[in-house]
Amino acid sequence: MPRLSSAARLAAALLLTVLLAPAAFAVGHLVELDIVDRDSGEVLPVYRHEGRHYVAGRPGTRYAVAVRNRTGERVLTVVSVDGVNVVNGATASWHQSGYVLAPWQRYEIIGWRKSVKQVAAFDFTSLGDAYATRTGRPAQVGVIGVAVFREHRPEPPPLAPQWSESERREAPAAADAAGTTAARSAPAPAEKLGTGHGRRESSRVTHTGFERAQPQPDEVITLHYDSRENLVALGVIPSPHPAPPRPFPDSPDERLGFVPDPPRRR
Repeated sequence: MPRLSSAARLAAALLLTVLLAPAAFAVGHLVELDIVDRDSGEVLPVYRHEGRHYVAGRPGTRYAVAVRNRTGERVLTVVSVDGVNVVNGATASWHQSGYVLAPWQRYEIIGWRKSVKQVAAFDFTSLGDAYATRTGRPAQVGVIGVAVFREHRPEPPPLAPQWSESERREAPAAADAAGTTAARSAPAPAEKLGTGHGRRESSRVTHTGFERAQPQPDEVITLHYDSRENLVALGVIPSPHPAPPRPFPDSPDERLGFVPDPPRRR
Protein backbone atom coordinates (compact mmCIF):
# COMPACT_ATOMS: atom_id res chain seq x y z
CA MET A 1 0.00 0.00 0.00
CA PRO A 2 1.59 3.36 -1.01
CA ARG A 3 2.50 5.71 1.82
CA LEU A 4 1.09 9.23 1.78
CA SER A 5 3.48 12.15 1.85
CA SER A 6 3.32 14.65 4.74
CA ALA A 7 1.57 17.17 2.50
CA ALA A 8 -1.00 14.58 1.40
CA ARG A 9 -1.66 13.52 4.99
CA LEU A 10 -2.14 17.15 6.00
CA ALA A 11 -4.53 17.73 3.10
CA ALA A 12 -6.51 14.63 4.05
CA ALA A 13 -6.70 15.76 7.67
CA LEU A 14 -7.89 19.21 6.63
CA LEU A 15 -10.52 17.71 4.34
CA LEU A 16 -11.75 15.46 7.13
CA THR A 17 -12.01 18.44 9.46
CA VAL A 18 -14.02 20.39 6.91
CA LEU A 19 -16.40 17.48 6.33
CA LEU A 20 -16.99 16.69 10.00
CA ALA A 21 -16.98 20.13 11.61
CA PRO A 22 -20.19 22.18 11.84
CA ALA A 23 -20.31 25.37 9.82
CA ALA A 24 -19.96 27.78 12.73
CA PHE A 25 -21.24 28.70 16.14
CA ALA A 26 -22.86 31.98 15.07
CA VAL A 27 -24.37 33.66 12.02
CA GLY A 28 -24.69 37.29 10.98
CA HIS A 29 -22.54 40.25 9.97
CA LEU A 30 -23.69 43.46 11.66
CA VAL A 31 -24.99 41.36 14.55
CA GLU A 32 -23.75 37.92 15.54
CA LEU A 33 -26.49 35.46 16.50
CA ASP A 34 -25.98 32.25 18.42
CA ILE A 35 -28.13 29.96 20.54
CA VAL A 36 -27.07 28.96 24.05
CA ASP A 37 -28.30 25.81 25.81
CA ARG A 38 -28.79 27.34 29.27
CA ASP A 39 -28.93 23.96 31.02
CA SER A 40 -25.51 22.86 29.76
CA GLY A 41 -23.99 26.28 29.06
CA GLU A 42 -23.02 25.19 25.54
CA VAL A 43 -23.28 27.34 22.44
CA LEU A 44 -25.10 25.20 19.89
CA PRO A 45 -23.19 24.52 16.68
CA VAL A 46 -24.71 25.89 13.48
CA TYR A 47 -25.14 23.61 10.48
CA ARG A 48 -25.50 24.93 6.94
CA HIS A 49 -27.73 22.97 4.58
CA GLU A 50 -29.11 24.04 1.19
CA GLY A 51 -28.52 27.71 1.94
CA ARG A 52 -30.11 27.66 5.39
CA HIS A 53 -28.64 27.60 8.89
CA TYR A 54 -29.82 25.18 11.56
CA VAL A 55 -29.23 24.37 15.23
CA ALA A 56 -30.26 21.20 17.06
CA GLY A 57 -32.14 21.75 20.32
CA ARG A 58 -32.69 19.26 23.12
CA PRO A 59 -36.37 18.87 24.08
CA GLY A 60 -37.06 20.12 27.59
CA THR A 61 -34.03 22.40 27.89
CA ARG A 62 -34.01 26.16 28.34
CA TYR A 63 -32.18 28.25 25.78
CA ALA A 64 -31.14 31.84 25.08
CA VAL A 65 -31.00 33.84 21.87
CA ALA A 66 -27.63 35.60 22.15
CA VAL A 67 -27.06 38.68 20.00
CA ARG A 68 -23.78 40.58 19.79
CA ASN A 69 -23.36 43.96 18.12
CA ARG A 70 -20.31 43.75 15.86
CA THR A 71 -20.26 47.47 15.06
CA GLY A 72 -19.01 50.56 16.84
CA GLU A 73 -22.50 52.11 16.80
CA ARG A 74 -25.83 51.37 18.45
CA VAL A 75 -28.15 49.03 16.56
CA LEU A 76 -31.77 47.98 17.02
CA THR A 77 -32.50 44.24 16.90
CA VAL A 78 -36.11 43.18 16.34
CA VAL A 79 -36.15 39.53 17.40
CA SER A 80 -38.74 36.88 16.57
CA VAL A 81 -39.12 33.26 17.66
CA ASP A 82 -41.57 31.03 15.76
CA GLY A 83 -42.83 34.12 13.94
CA VAL A 84 -43.71 35.94 17.19
CA ASN A 85 -42.08 39.14 18.45
CA VAL A 86 -40.27 38.28 21.69
CA VAL A 87 -40.96 41.69 23.27
CA ASN A 88 -44.69 42.26 22.69
CA GLY A 89 -45.99 38.82 21.62
CA ALA A 90 -47.47 40.09 18.34
CA THR A 91 -47.05 38.28 15.03
CA ALA A 92 -43.59 39.51 14.07
CA SER A 93 -42.99 42.46 11.76
CA TRP A 94 -39.92 44.61 11.09
CA HIS A 95 -41.50 47.83 12.35
CA GLN A 96 -42.07 46.51 15.90
CA SER A 97 -40.05 47.13 19.05
CA GLY A 98 -36.87 45.28 19.90
CA TYR A 99 -33.61 45.44 21.83
CA VAL A 100 -31.10 48.26 21.38
CA LEU A 101 -27.49 47.14 21.69
CA ALA A 102 -24.60 49.45 22.56
CA PRO A 103 -21.44 49.23 20.43
CA TRP A 104 -19.93 45.71 20.71
CA GLN A 105 -22.50 44.70 23.35
CA ARG A 106 -23.59 41.07 23.69
CA TYR A 107 -26.97 40.32 25.25
CA GLU A 108 -28.73 37.01 25.93
CA ILE A 109 -32.50 37.09 25.40
CA ILE A 110 -33.73 34.32 27.68
CA GLY A 111 -37.49 34.49 27.20
CA TRP A 112 -40.71 36.18 26.18
CA ARG A 113 -40.75 39.69 27.66
CA LYS A 114 -43.48 40.01 30.33
CA SER A 115 -42.40 43.34 31.84
CA VAL A 116 -39.23 45.42 32.21
CA LYS A 117 -38.29 43.06 35.05
CA GLN A 118 -39.41 39.57 33.97
CA VAL A 119 -39.58 37.12 31.08
CA ALA A 120 -41.17 33.71 30.51
CA ALA A 121 -38.23 31.42 29.71
CA PHE A 122 -37.60 29.99 26.24
CA ASP A 123 -37.52 26.20 26.31
CA PHE A 124 -37.47 23.61 23.56
CA THR A 125 -40.76 21.76 23.61
CA SER A 126 -43.18 19.82 21.44
CA LEU A 127 -44.99 21.51 18.58
CA GLY A 128 -48.32 21.31 20.38
CA ASP A 129 -46.93 23.00 23.51
CA ALA A 130 -45.11 25.80 21.67
CA TYR A 131 -46.27 29.31 22.57
CA ALA A 132 -46.99 30.11 18.92
CA THR A 133 -49.16 26.99 18.61
CA ARG A 134 -51.03 27.69 21.83
CA THR A 135 -51.81 31.21 20.58
CA GLY A 136 -53.09 29.95 17.21
CA ARG A 137 -49.97 30.66 15.09
CA PRO A 138 -48.20 27.33 14.45
CA ALA A 139 -47.16 27.96 10.83
CA GLN A 140 -43.76 29.50 11.60
CA VAL A 141 -42.66 27.26 14.47
CA GLY A 142 -38.99 26.30 14.18
CA VAL A 143 -37.37 29.57 13.10
CA ILE A 144 -35.61 32.43 14.89
CA GLY A 145 -35.16 35.78 13.17
CA VAL A 146 -33.32 39.03 13.87
CA ALA A 147 -33.92 42.21 11.86
CA VAL A 148 -31.05 44.65 12.40
CA PHE A 149 -31.36 48.42 12.00
CA ARG A 150 -28.60 51.00 12.03
CA GLU A 151 -29.31 54.22 13.88
CA HIS A 152 -30.08 57.47 12.08
CA ARG A 153 -27.14 59.80 12.40
CA PRO A 154 -28.06 63.52 12.44
CA GLU A 155 -26.37 65.83 9.98
CA PRO A 156 -23.23 67.44 11.42
CA PRO A 157 -23.56 71.10 12.44
CA PRO A 158 -22.45 73.70 9.87
CA LEU A 159 -18.90 74.93 10.19
CA ALA A 160 -18.51 78.28 11.94
CA PRO A 161 -17.63 81.09 9.48
CA GLN A 162 -14.08 82.40 9.53
CA TRP A 163 -14.05 86.10 10.32
CA SER A 164 -11.31 88.60 9.51
CA GLU A 165 -10.13 90.76 12.37
CA SER A 166 -12.02 93.80 11.02
CA GLU A 167 -15.20 91.76 10.46
CA ARG A 168 -14.90 90.30 13.92
CA ARG A 169 -14.87 93.77 15.48
CA GLU A 170 -17.97 94.74 13.52
CA ALA A 171 -19.93 91.54 14.06
CA PRO A 172 -22.36 91.38 16.96
CA ALA A 173 -20.99 89.70 20.01
CA ALA A 174 -23.76 87.12 19.78
CA ALA A 175 -22.44 85.85 16.46
CA ASP A 176 -19.67 83.90 18.14
CA ALA A 177 -22.20 82.06 20.29
CA ALA A 178 -24.49 81.07 17.40
CA GLY A 179 -24.49 77.48 16.08
CA THR A 180 -26.24 74.17 16.11
CA THR A 181 -25.77 71.50 18.74
CA ALA A 182 -26.05 67.90 17.60
CA ALA A 183 -28.58 65.83 19.49
CA ARG A 184 -27.08 63.21 21.78
CA SER A 185 -28.30 59.67 21.75
CA ALA A 186 -29.88 58.24 24.88
CA PRO A 187 -27.83 55.57 26.70
CA ALA A 188 -28.34 52.03 25.51
CA PRO A 189 -29.89 49.98 27.80
CA ALA A 190 -39.32 13.25 16.48
CA GLU A 191 -42.07 15.76 16.62
CA LYS A 192 -41.16 19.12 15.31
CA LEU A 193 -39.52 21.17 18.02
CA GLY A 194 -41.01 24.47 19.16
CA THR A 195 -40.43 27.11 21.85
CA GLY A 196 -42.51 27.04 24.98
CA HIS A 197 -43.68 29.75 27.36
CA GLY A 198 -41.68 28.66 30.39
CA ARG A 199 -41.41 29.75 33.98
CA ARG A 200 -40.99 33.38 34.99
CA GLU A 201 -37.41 34.60 35.40
CA SER A 202 -35.84 37.90 36.29
CA SER A 203 -34.54 39.93 33.33
CA ARG A 204 -34.32 43.71 33.63
CA VAL A 205 -34.32 46.18 30.76
CA THR A 206 -34.95 49.90 30.34
CA HIS A 207 -36.68 51.95 27.65
CA THR A 208 -34.59 54.04 25.27
CA GLY A 209 -35.11 56.10 22.14
CA PHE A 210 -33.90 54.92 18.73
CA GLU A 211 -34.43 56.47 15.28
CA ARG A 212 -33.91 54.02 12.43
CA ALA A 213 -31.68 55.09 9.56
CA GLN A 214 -34.16 53.56 7.07
CA PRO A 215 -37.50 51.69 7.17
CA GLN A 216 -36.03 48.40 5.92
CA PRO A 217 -33.58 46.36 8.00
CA ASP A 218 -29.89 46.65 7.20
CA GLU A 219 -29.63 42.90 7.82
CA VAL A 220 -32.03 40.01 8.42
CA ILE A 221 -30.67 36.88 10.11
CA THR A 222 -32.62 33.62 9.91
CA LEU A 223 -31.80 30.54 11.98
CA HIS A 224 -33.88 27.36 11.87
CA TYR A 225 -34.03 24.83 14.68
CA ASP A 226 -35.36 21.34 15.37
CA SER A 227 -34.40 18.22 17.29
CA ARG A 228 -31.17 16.43 16.37
CA GLU A 229 -33.16 13.37 15.23
CA ASN A 230 -35.22 15.44 12.82
CA LEU A 231 -32.18 17.29 11.46
CA VAL A 232 -30.43 13.97 10.86
CA ALA A 233 -33.54 12.72 9.05
CA LEU A 234 -33.56 15.85 6.88
CA GLY A 235 -29.89 15.41 6.02
CA VAL A 236 -28.85 18.61 7.80
CA ILE A 237 -26.64 16.69 10.25
CA PRO A 238 -24.70 13.74 8.78
CA SER A 239 -25.93 10.41 10.08
CA PRO A 240 -23.34 8.60 12.22
CA HIS A 241 -21.96 5.40 10.71
CA PRO A 242 -23.93 2.43 12.10
CA ALA A 243 -22.08 -0.29 13.96
CA PRO A 244 -21.47 -3.47 11.96
CA PRO A 245 -24.05 -6.22 12.53
CA ARG A 246 -23.24 -8.80 15.21
CA PRO A 247 -24.06 -12.51 14.91
CA PHE A 248 -24.97 -12.85 18.62
CA PRO A 249 -26.39 -9.44 19.63
CA ASP A 250 -27.66 -10.62 23.03
CA SER A 251 -24.27 -12.03 24.08
CA PRO A 252 -21.29 -10.09 25.46
CA ASP A 253 -18.91 -8.88 22.80
CA GLU A 254 -15.88 -10.82 24.01
CA ARG A 255 -13.18 -12.58 22.05
CA LEU A 256 -12.49 -16.15 23.09
CA GLY A 257 -8.88 -17.27 23.04
CA PHE A 258 -5.71 -17.90 24.99
CA VAL A 259 -3.16 -15.85 26.86
CA PRO A 260 -1.53 -13.34 24.48
CA ASP A 261 2.25 -12.85 24.25
CA PRO A 262 3.81 -9.98 26.22
CA PRO A 263 5.14 -6.94 24.35
CA ARG A 264 8.55 -7.38 22.75
CA ARG A 265 11.59 -6.16 24.64
CA ARG A 266 13.29 -3.13 23.18
